[in-house]
Amino acid sequence: MRRRSLLVVATALLCTLWLSSPVAAQATNRDLIDGLNFQLLYVALPLSLFVLIILVYAAVTFHDNDDPRPTTEDPALEITWTAATAIILLFVGVSGYSVLVSPYVSPAQPTDFAGDEAERGLESLPDTDDEEVRVLAYRWGWEATYPDANVTTRDEIVVPVDEDVTIWLTSDDVIHSLFVSDLGIKQDAFPNEYTRIRTHVYEPGEYDATCTEFCGAGHSRMRATVVALEPEEYEQWLEENADSANATAPSVSG
Repeated sequence: MRRRSLLVVATALLCTLWLSSPVAAQATNRDLIDGLNFQLLYVALPLSLFVLIILVYAAVTFHDNDDPRPTTEDPALEITWTAATAIILLFVGVSGYSVLVSPYVSPAQPTDFAGDEAERGLESLPDTDDEEVRVLAYRWGWEATYPDANVTTRDEIVVPVDEDVTIWLTSDDVIHSLFVSDLGIKQDAFPNEYTRIRTHVYEPGEYDATCTEFCGAGHSRMRATVVALEPEEYEQWLEENADSANATAPSVSG
């Protein structure tokens, strides 16, 4: 009975680990987040198995104990589990901090702008070495502007692959939030303020984007597509749509 219980617990934990095996990340952001999740998972699973084994052992061994006695003091054991807990928490803290300080997860943010439409241009933002896109969220859609080519798209954000990309995100009305699950992107958009998203996409393709901050009756329809193109295709697309106020991204099979 005891052996069977331990076997069931071990099998359940191994199945959980197998089912949660990561798929190939499509961007640096998702890579960092998935890496942290699995670092913590590989620590949590053995600890969970250890605790469950002790629990099953105690339940089976002492369930019919007619003469229970209090646990004797064991300072060495108490020091050991206190030190082990401290080490585990330190590992979690260091692992989480190393991801949170990454510029792809927590990029530096610029200062607010005063609300003047003229100040919303990318020329007022800090210089970066990345390909830059300005995304304006509004009820209930997304507008992406590419200043170098004077291109604007509706509900499509086009980016090159294998390059660092900065998306300057702002809102025209209320708080919105751009969420691209496959790329590990999630950032709020605030009125009169720019927030920065920094990413590096690995594979060409089309990725679904949604608003995850309730913003009114049309919130559920506030969707967009992130289109990742090869650098040559991206430059060609910018040239073909120069001075376009409503460009359409090419279809990409991802």
